Order: sequence, then C-alpha cells, then structure tokens
Amino acid sequence: MSLFLIAALPFLGAIFPGLLIRAGRNASASAAGLASFLAFTGLMIHAPAVLRGEVVTARFDWLPGLGLNANFMLDGLGFLFATLILGIGMLIILYARFYLSRQDPMGQFYTYLLLFQGAMVGIVLSDNILLLLVFWELTSLSSFLLIGYWKHLPEGRQGARMALAVTGSGGLAMIAGMLILGHIVGSYDLSVILQNKELIQSSPWYVPALILILLGCFTKSAQFPFHFWLPHAMAAPTPVSAYLHSATMVKAGIFLMARMWPVLSGTPEWFYIVATTGLVTMVVGAVIALFKDDLKALLAFSTVSHLGLITMLLGFGTKVAAVAAMFHIVNHATFKAALFMSAGIVDHETGTRDIKRLGGLRQLMPITFGIATIAALSMAGIPPLNGFLSKEMMLEEAFHTAWLDSHVVIPALAVFAALFSAAYSFRYISHVFLGSERQDYPHHPHDPGPGLWLSPAILVVLVVVIGLNSATVAGPLVSASAQAVIGGELPYFKLKLWHGFTPALYMSIVAVLGGAVLLGLHKHLERFWNALPRPEAKVIFDAVIDVLTSLSRFVTDGLHNGIISRYAAIMVTFTVGIGYYAYATGSIGVATRVPLDAPIIPIIGWICLVGATLAIMWFHRNRLLSLVLIGVVGLIVSMAFNYLSAPDLALTQISVEVVTMILLLLSLNFMPTETPVDSTKARKLRDAAISIVAGIGAGGLIYALMLRDFAFPTISAYHLENSYKGGGGTNVVNVILVDFRGFDTFGEIIVLGIAALVIFALAESVLSSNVRAYLLNRKPHWPQSGDAHPLMMVVVTRVMMPIALMVGAYIFFRGHNQPGGGFIAGLVVAIAFLMQYMASGYTWAIERQRFYYHATIGWGVLIAAATGLGAWFNDMPFLTSDFGYLHWPPLEEFEWATAMLFDTGVFLAVLGAVLLALDSLSRFAWQPGIQQEYPMDINPQRDTPPVPGTGPETVARAGKET
Repeated sequence: MSLFLIAALPFLGAIFPGLLIRAGRNASASAAGLASFLAFTGLMIHAPAVLRGEVVTARFDWLPGLGLNANFMLDGLGFLFATLILGIGMLIILYARFYLSRQDPMGQFYTYLLLFQGAMVGIVLSDNILLLLVFWELTSLSSFLLIGYWKHLPEGRQGARMALAVTGSGGLAMIAGMLILGHIVGSYDLSVILQNKELIQSSPWYVPALILILLGCFTKSAQFPFHFWLPHAMAAPTPVSAYLHSATMVKAGIFLMARMWPVLSGTPEWFYIVATTGLVTMVVGAVIALFKDDLKALLAFSTVSHLGLITMLLGFGTKVAAVAAMFHIVNHATFKAALFMSAGIVDHETGTRDIKRLGGLRQLMPITFGIATIAALSMAGIPPLNGFLSKEMMLEEAFHTAWLDSHVVIPALAVFAALFSAAYSFRYISHVFLGSERQDYPHHPHDPGPGLWLSPAILVVLVVVIGLNSATVAGPLVSASAQAVIGGELPYFKLKLWHGFTPALYMSIVAVLGGAVLLGLHKHLERFWNALPRPEAKVIFDAVIDVLTSLSRFVTDGLHNGIISRYAAIMVTFTVGIGYYAYATGSIGVATRVPLDAPIIPIIGWICLVGATLAIMWFHRNRLLSLVLIGVVGLIVSMAFNYLSAPDLALTQISVEVVTMILLLLSLNFMPTETPVDSTKARKLRDAAISIVAGIGAGGLIYALMLRDFAFPTISAYHLENSYKGGGGTNVVNVILVDFRGFDTFGEIIVLGIAALVIFALAESVLSSNVRAYLLNRKPHWPQSGDAHPLMMVVVTRVMMPIALMVGAYIFFRGHNQPGGGFIAGLVVAIAFLMQYMASGYTWAIERQRFYYHATIGWGVLIAAATGLGAWFNDMPFLTSDFGYLHWPPLEEFEWATAMLFDTGVFLAVLGAVLLALDSLSRFAWQPGIQQEYPMDINPQRDTPPVPGTGPETVARAGKET
C-alpha cells in the first residue's frame, strides 16, 4: 500500500463517523475502526522491508520552487511510531465506543479522533520538514478539539485553550528553526538534511536552529517548564487522555528529537539543553505525581516524568542511550495506555477519580484490579515486566554519564526520580484497589463488560510478553527504530531481564525499596507538601495570558483604530525608514548611464500628470471632480505607456479607465456629492510631510536605478529570450500573463470574480432592506435630461455593438503575438455592453440578456483551471502552456497554443465580472413610487422589481421609514 494512502486513510475515514451516526453508535465506531485498521494493515505490509533496514519512500513534487514536496518516508523510527499510533488507536476506538455515554456526540468524537490520528501519522511519515510542519500544527488544532470535546465543562475549555496556546507557540518557534535548518542545507527534505551533520553543526546558525526546534519539541512533549498544560488536558474524556499520553501528541516532540538526533546531537549544546531539561522534568513530574489525588492527574504527571526520562536518554547523545529511549517509548505506550483506560473504568463504575474516596476495589473489580496492577508495576520498574528492562537501561546509562565533570548528579537524580516513580505506582495500586471495602462509593462498583476492559487487557498482555521475551517480541522493532535514529551501526546491547550484578541493579533496588518507604510515609509527606509554598502553574499561565492580552489590546487599539490614513502613515513611515537604513549602510555604486534629453511633449505630459495629481489632493472632497481628474491621470499614464513602447499596457489601461469610470460614475450617483471633513490640520500636515519624504525617496530610488546598470541579469532578459521558444508567442507581455506568470493571472481573475460577487451580494442585501425604497425614490442631485435615452445614442450604440464584438475577437486572437489578449478583449466587449445599458436603460438591456453573468465568471475560472491542470498530464507544472503548428486546407499553416484556452477563461471571467457589477449597480436606477415590500422570489437578473404604486403617499411613507 502506498504511503500516501496510509497517511490519507485516517483523514478519509474522518468523514464517515459523523455521517453514519444516524445508523447507530456501532456503525459510527465501526467506520472509525475500519479506517484505522486499513491504515494499520497497509503499514504492516511494509513491516518485513522496514525490519530488514530498508527505507520505503513515496515522492510527489508539490511546489518544488518553494521546496515543498509531498514526500513520505517509512524507516524504522517512523514505523515504530506509526505502529503505536494506529495500533493503540484501534484499541482506543473500541474502548471509546463503550466509555462514552449516549449524550455524547460519538460521531463528532470519532471524526476529531481520526483527524488527530491522521495528523500524527503525517508527522512520523513526512520526509519534508515543511510538510511535517503542516501536520505538526494540525495536531495542535485537532487536539484542541479533542481536549475541549466536553464543551459544557469550563475546565475542558480552559485545558483546550492552554494546550493550544503552549503547543502552538512552540510550533511557531519550531517553524523558524526548521526554516533555518533548511536554509543551512539548501533543501527541506529530511532525507537530505539527515545526511549533512557536519554542515549543520559547523554553521553559525546551528545554536539558534537547535534552540528554536527544541522549543517546539519541549512544548509539545510537556517538558519543564512547559509541563503544566498536560495535566490540565485531563479534562478531556479518558479515551482522549489515554491516546494523548501513550502514542500521540506528547510523543510528537519525542519523535522529532529522535528524528533530528543524527544531525543535532553530539554537541555540548545538545547535551546540556536536552539532557538537563529531561532530567529536571523527570524529577519534577515524579515528585508532583505522588501527591495528586485525582487518578488522571497522577497518571498525567507520571507521563511528564517518563517523557523527561526519554528526553534525558536522547540528550545523552550515546548510541546505547538512543536504543534505551526507543525501548522505553514502546514500554511506556503499553503500560500508560492501559493505566489510563483502567482509571477510566474506575471513574466510569464508581463515579469518582478521587483516590481519597476509593480503596478496596480489589474484590469488587477483580479484572480491573489485575489490569491496573500489572500496568502500574511495569511503570514502577518491577521485574519481569517490560518497564523494568528499559528502566535498567536508563539507570545504566545515567550511571556512566557525567554532568559538569560530576559523575554523581545524574545518577543520584535518576535514582531519586525512579524512587518517586515506584512510590506513585505503588500508591495507585494500594490506595485504589487494596484495603477494606468502603460503603460510601458514589456508585456501587463492579467490573464492566469486555467492551471496556478488552483494550487495556490486550496492552497488559504485551507488557508481560515483552518483559518475558523482549528480544523476540520487541527486539526487531527496537533495533530498526534505533538504527534509524543513530543513522549507522547499532551498538552492542541485549534486551533481557538479568544482566548480572550491575550498578543499575543496585540503583533499581534502592528505587523500589525507597518507593515502598515513601508510600508508608505518604500521609506525613503529604502534610509537608501541602504546607510547602510553591508556584501554581495555572495561576502563572493565566497571569501571563492576561498581560499579553492587555498588551495586545493596547497595541491593537492604538494602531488599528479604523482610520486608514493612520495605517498608511505607519506603513509608509516604516518603509521609508527601512529604505533610508539600506541607503545609509549600503553602496549603490557610481552612475554608469547618461540621462537622455527629454522632448517637450513628455515634459508637458509630466506637468499635466503632476498638476492633475495635485488637483485631486486639493479638490478630493468633490467626488465628481476627483473622478474626472483621476480619469485624466489614467489617460496620461496610458499615453506614457504607449510612448514607452508598451502598447499592451496602454490598451489595458485605457480599457480599465473606461470601465471603472462608468461604474464609479454610476456608484457616485447614489452617494453625496462631497465627502465629509475628517482630518484635522495637524493630521494633514503630518500626512503631507510623510508623503513628501516618501515621494522624494521613491523618486530618488527610481532615478538612481535608471542611471545604473545591474550587476546581475534581469528577469526581463529571460522573458525576452524565452517568450517564443518557451511560450510560443512574440508578445512577451501576453506570454508572461498566460504562461510564465500564469498562476498570478489565475489568482487575479478569481479575485476579480469575487469582487463582482461581493458587489452583487451588497446590492441584494440593500434591495431586500428598507434602504431600497429610499434609493429608488431619491431625488437626483442634478437636473435630469428630458430624454433619458437619446435616440442618436441608441442608434449609434446598436450599430457599434457588432463592430465592438468583432474588434474584441480580433484583439483576442492576435494577443499571443501582437498587442491584445483575453483581458483586453474582455474589457472591450464589456464596454460594448456598457454602452447598451447607458443608451437604452437597464430594463431594455436586461430583457435581452441571454446568459447569466455569475455563470460566465464561473466558466471562465473553470476553463482557466482546466487548462492549467492539463499540464499535469504531461508531467509539467501547473499552467505550463504548449504550442504547435496546424495546417487545415485550404488555410495556411497557423500556430495553435494551449494558452488560448487559458486566455478564453480570462476573457469570460473579466467580461462576467464587469457585467455583474454593472447589473448590480444598475438595479438602483431611479424608480419613484417603489414601496418597501420586496418579493424575494423574483429573479433579480430576469425580473424588474414591481412598481405597485406611484402616489405621493407611497414616497412619503418610504422616506419616513428609511
């Protein structure tokens, strides 16, 4: 099975649980389980190859220019984590089916769960760091949905926000670190990055990249001081907690540290940052866990401690420590998932998770007692269970590791943490299941059906089997994953229960015996712990969030106050400041060109352009005059384009000017003639000063560039050279639009269509409101002509219509080799239609409409997209055009380019957008006597709004209501 399909199956499966919930809870759970099972089966197909040390790959060049490739890689490390994610995921799906109540929306739960599962699978299979970052952020978003699944609980909403804030912030830091790493290597593919250890560690950017990446890992895996979010995530349902702590989310940070181990480890920076953080986290989590009375809180802090253990092993930087880390990942996933599910069973059956209200459940819940006891003993590191083996390997590596030349610090703290680990594991067993039976349980407890205990029972069987026969059961998986982490030959190691009388054995004995002593002293230690002053992470987090929120509100209110002139002033000032800094610190070189003599006509045009621009500034409150002056500016710019041998731009500018002037004139017809005074004199002086400085700076920059040659080849030379050879056209501008920069043009026609649709939507909302009567009954600002549709104009426009269409077709077909193209042709044809509206009126024009403007925009975008997709079938990038020559007798041989199809889409989109905007504005034509009511079943493009009355009382009532 393809790696693409394995990664996609959870996302595809997420569609069905919500759809099938009407068929019953079993159908919804079965759909979710089937998706995970199929993905797991596909993964197991590759197991033989991966366990032999091979790497399975799947590659797809998505956006190669940006380095974003959808590449997947399955090696031993990815196989280990994917197996845990999908395997434990199936058990969680089964467990959740019987854990969730009928009031819980189960279809929604499984949808969130599969999205979370798919994001985790994507992380561990990604062979591109940009793709990995996408999946990384998806885990934060999907975990937010899962943690806050019980939306009615305040602690659930708080836990979800806290997890998203902490892990999301770390994710942003990690994005920066990964981008630095890709910049150092020159590739964003992990398979390439992992082969450049020397290049990365010799770079001056190694330490910044390391710190930023580790911030992402530490926040995700709840390492100190970011550990506080994980216990608050326990507000989620127990299936989520079990999945989160055993195989997903918190293991993502561990995975990334292991994945980057070959290139980031082995330096003092790696050792002191990673090993120290892991050691502190292991100790802090273990100590706090002992004094938690909530079952899930105890297990949550135990997870923090064990994640610190794995992080510390990876931080040691030795090969054997890496093997021990991989082994403990397997062991921790098995016993921790079983423990959380057993805690969920206790909560489900007794109605409480408070340890002080429990005890004596051994006789009442023997199956749950057996499952929980075996899992807890494994967590404590008691032989012959699997937790004992990896704990021994950890203690052995800690004994041989020095910290600041001290061989005592790490072994002593490792034993201290193991001692507390044994103590809270023993407490989980004794305070919940042992002792005498109580009479004050919230509910009378008993063992549930197999639907709840089967999943943890399977995991407990693995705990025992791995412990008794680790070399056979877990050895191949650990070896394959460790080899992927190390990136070379494996060190000598043996996974077995007895290694002789070693320092690790003595340290383990001390930890177990000390844990039993701590359990006996728990009441006394608890009183001391409660009296001990200590910071509360939640209070600190809330305070930090409040400060950041206040600061953000202050900055936002100060900058984003709704005054566009302030936005422009800030942006322009910043731009000018950056430009001046570049000018002051850089070197522009000596002028190499001599200015040409300016003829009198361009000088006159320049004076007119400056004069019109100044006049717009001076008379800007007069909207009509400002629009006329803007048209003058556009006309002069068009003439400048033509003078500078850019006829394409001149044609486009003229066409755009005509269309926009008509539409804006139509819009101004519904607005006051003058704008209000909204700027003080001080603000005007400020804006004038900024504008003058920015204008002088921009003009100086342009003048300096024109006087100098470029030290590097310009992009224009490439376009001129490859226009015909690569795009099949001699009109360079058109080839750029439809081929070289076709994606830009495609985006532009989409934006143009969206703008037209927004105008239509606004017109719809106005015409269906009380404002409609006011607009249609308003009195014009100027005296109206007695003849609204002059006969001469009507005759001329109808004669010009076929001529304009022919000109549009001519401009369209010649566009690839001569000035023209789909954009200009669309504007020319649109102008022809505009003239019909102006000459004969909205009602006459709309009665003769033969096509819908919405559909015209849609077909234009679809044709352009289909043309671009066609390049994929020839293994070419999106929107790459092709061309050739055809000979159809009796015609001469002529050129045919696929770009013409794309240009057709541009033509239709432009034409439809202009006409839809015109149609929307034209519907506000003055129709005195229109009442307030608006029949919503009328098609606004086919029917004219009715005129039920024209008496003065109708007009008066409409104006009064408006």
